Amino acid sequence: MRSVFTLIFLLIFFVISIPLFLIELLIGRFSHRAMVASSQKIVVGAFYVILFICGVKRTVLGLSNIPKKESVLYVSNHRSYFDILVAYSTVPTLTGFMAKKEMAKIPFISWWMRFLQCFFLDREDIKQGLKTVLKAIAQIKAGYSVFISPEGTRSQGDEMRPFKEGSFKIAEKTGCAIIPVSISNTDAIFEKHLPWVHHAHVVIEYGKPIYPKELSKEQQKFLGSYVQDIIRNTLTKNVEMI
Repeated sequence: MRSVFTLIFLLIFFVISIPLFLIELLIGRFSHRAMVASSQKIVVGAFYVILFICGVKRTVLGLSNIPKKESVLYVSNHRSYFDILVAYSTVPTLTGFMAKKEMAKIPFISWWMRFLQCFFLDREDIKQGLKTVLKAIAQIKAGYSVFISPEGTRSQGDEMRPFKEGSFKIAEKTGCAIIPVSISNTDAIFEKHLPWVHHAHVVIEYGKPIYPKELSKEQQKFLGSYVQDIIRNTLTKNVEMI
């Protein structure tokens, strides 16, 4: 029944979104930042409803580690479609997510994503991928945070895929803080029993900020591995909380 109720809510939200899109466009004519902030509140509200319907209990740790007056690069592991719902409903800053290019073809969802300063990454086209990274760098400099999952796709099982080092150029070129984000047990909501949604307890922890320039040369050289090790250790620690 949770799956059915979720689909019903999505249909309702789709209908409601039509006038909301027009309102957001109007707000954007006067203030782009106000449009992003307004859109984020609407989407976060929708995510709260979906998580409630699905019976998801969240434990959120480490919010005090996130600098509130500067844009940051959130870096997380990726286990489930629900990662973005759990993460986006907890980030305290205006944040755009980096998603695969296929998401740009989905009406309704892609429209909200564009309002939220999200990016669509083409993993197969190196040139287009570089352009996306450059857009993310510009966004950080403009005062918006960026959320990435450097594995590139959802991992199967407990072991993460290697982090793609190119994603970390966003922090290296801007000097912004990297916030390691560890997300546990989201695959228990959906992926472990497709196509049905089940209730689950998930844990998301925001680690202490990492400034690349403060690291040793060796750590800077393998920045992706360094951040991934922090996330891996946190995931191991949080297993007992699930």
